[in-house]
Amino acid sequence: MVKCGIIGCGVIAPTHIEGYQRLDNACVVHISDLIPERMAALGDKYGIAKRSQDYRDLLADPEVELVSVCTDHASHAQIVKDVLEAGKHVICEKSAARVPEDIHTMLNAAKAHPELVASGIFQHRFETHNIVLRDMLNSGKFGKLLAVNLHFCCRRTADYYTKDAWRGTFAGEGGGVLINQAIHHLDQLRFLFGDIEAVTAKTANLTHQGVIEVEDTAFFLLEFTSGVNAVVMATNSSVRNWNSKLMVEGELASLFYENEKCSSVEALTPELAKEIEDALSDEREKATVSGKSYYGSGHTNQLADVVNAIEEGRKPFVTLEEACMSSLMVLSVYESAKSGRRVKTSDLL
Repeated sequence: MVKCGIIGCGVIAPTHIEGYQRLDNACVVHISDLIPERMAALGDKYGIAKRSQDYRDLLADPEVELVSVCTDHASHAQIVKDVLEAGKHVICEKSAARVPEDIHTMLNAAKAHPELVASGIFQHRFETHNIVLRDMLNSGKFGKLLAVNLHFCCRRTADYYTKDAWRGTFAGEGGGVLINQAIHHLDQLRFLFGDIEAVTAKTANLTHQGVIEVEDTAFFLLEFTSGVNAVVMATNSSVRNWNSKLMVEGELASLFYENEKCSSVEALTPELAKEIEDALSDEREKATVSGKSYYGSGHTNQLADVVNAIEEGRKPFVTLEEACMSSLMVLSVYESAKSGRRVKTSDLL
């Protein structure tokens, strides 16, 4: 039984707690938050007796083996470093990094402790549809890939940003729609199509002037090392609560993939179209733990993988380094928008 601690008792913490509770080989024994009332409410709800306002007290608890870091972006790097140096395994919520220096801090700490499991949350990689789609892309079902397009939109109001002082600031969040809401779908692009070579971007604050310092809308081109190119638009100024549309154009087949479900397929042959449709035809797995429906069902599966990796002495499916590379993609977009030039992701490391 792997005993877990949660640092940060905000919106995402119940998803982690309930995910661990669904596993036969894990349990949550200690929680921590700077706000005592929020920590007490969460602890009372889930029957967790050990509570610490200072997360370092949680790290000093010899019972805790694995820590979920569920705090604001700006604190991730230091907390992850402290967790690893305390001899605990760690899994960090998105975005792992707020600035490139955060990546160096976390990865250096992970390299110094190869005996520990270190991971970052990107739960959509554990959902069946995304795994099946990646397998079909890699096996050549779509033929040569010609173009990829991602259109992401959601709605975040002024009330959302004023609820927590760190939101919508460079110092606390590091960015806006890309680093917070769209990052899971950007990671999905990396999961499906591989590493990023370079980006060319433009960002803007179109509807949140006077409320946030960061972008609410972005447009950019992603160049993958594989030679595939993707055009991305993302905004949190939309009238839509949450919507993602992925278009994959191949020489043999074309796919529209909306909210992690296949909405339409065209192919050179009816047989190929049916094969792709059938592979992606089931209803999307429902979220099995607390949280927004668009979190999907992957959190429990990812937490299970991390716990199993600890017990089996192996690396997790999503390493901390891999999670940081998706953060690096977002940071490269910001650098391109700021500088007005094409930016290689390797330039930021």
